[in-house]
Amino acid sequence: MKHLIHTLNKAFDHRVRLGVMAVLMANDSVSFNDLKEVLDLTDGNLASHVAALEKAEYVLVSKQFIGKKPNTTYSATEAGKTAFQQHLATLEKLLRS
Repeated sequence: MKHLIHTLNKAFDHRVRLGVMAVLMANDSVSFNDLKEVLDLTDGNLASHVAALEKAEYVLVSKQFIGKKPNTTYSATEAGKTAFQQHLATLEKLLRS
């Protein structure tokens, strides 16, 4: 039997990705600027971590223009929500053991 620590999802190992998913779980969608502000990140730092979550198919990226300004929003996919909930459940089991 695998030890619980080995069942944690590596996609959420980094604090930024953990933060991104936590914010997205609490909101239907969040703009790039709002996510950057809430997590106190630089543009590049946020972009690289969201790209990793998007590659894992945990985050959906939507790009559009509002007037002439680009607007990027993020939302958690169903797979992302499920994976994050499983990750949190494993953390809770670790805390109780």
